Amino acid sequence: MIYTVTLNPALDYVIQVPQFRVGQINRMTSEHIYYGGKGINVSIILNELGVETCALGFVADFTGRELETGLNRLGIRTDFVHVKEGMTRINVKMKSEEETEINGQGPKVTKKDFLDLLEKVRTIPAGDTIVVSGNIPSFMPSDSYERLLEQVQPGVRIVVDAEKDLLISTLRFHPFVIKPNIDELSVMFDTTIQTRQEIVHYAKALQSKGAENVLVSMAGQGSMLVDEQGQTVIQPAAEGTVVNSVGAGDSMVAGFIAGYLRKKDYAYAQKLGASAGAATAFHSGLATKEQIDEVFKTL
Repeated sequence: MIYTVTLNPALDYVIQVPQFRVGQINRMTSEHIYYGGKGINVSIILNELGVETCALGFVADFTGRELETGLNRLGIRTDFVHVKEGMTRINVKMKSEEETEINGQGPKVTKKDFLDLLEKVRTIPAGDTIVVSGNIPSFMPSDSYERLLEQVQPGVRIVVDAEKDLLISTLRFHPFVIKPNIDELSVMFDTTIQTRQEIVHYAKALQSKGAENVLVSMAGQGSMLVDEQGQTVIQPAAEGTVVNSVGAGDSMVAGFIAGYLRKKDYAYAQKLGASAGAATAFHSGLATKEQIDEVFKTL
């Protein structure tokens, strides 16, 4: 089982409004609701790839119930902590001449709520995997990921997709794989990475701090994996037109996990990860299995 943690999930309300005008009545031409949050995205792609997954995190009020029910309809298990105050946020994403986003706040998570989540993490059995991804919301302590990972039992694989200090703070837990992109890797080491040799150098620096495998996404240049044996695997990018990059990184993480569990082969895992990431980037919304398979055949 793959457990994903999303501390502040959302309903993403995506609308198309031609020629938006401030202070006037505007009529949309299309509207869609997606289940949002980086961990949620990982669970959705894992489910598409036939991998059993369970979404953890916090939900509240009627929006939280809709998120939970919607994921269950997709076949995704959930074990959320139900928060009493506030509501699961709604993020409004308006596409017009310019794109505008209005993000909700999220529920008011109490100390007891967080302890309830820690207890759920503590019961994850050895052999399973936990994925923590995204930033920590402002209403939670900055060390929330560390406190969460302290509860992980020996034998549980840890996957982390976070930025800078947040990612570095988790390395002492020896995550199975981390996935910075090249810009995030540059920021972590206060430099500008320009060559593949530099990527390898800084990836190995992260390994020296505790990471087992470092998967670096390089946008149009594909991705590079420095595995636990120090071997480097480069996966060229798929050819296609980028429609929407939101969720592409999460899709890569999900594809990599699914691929590794399927064959225990890093090159295959990276190829499936690249296929899932590209398939999401080439379509609106998260990719389907058929779209991922289509890209996989071209790599």
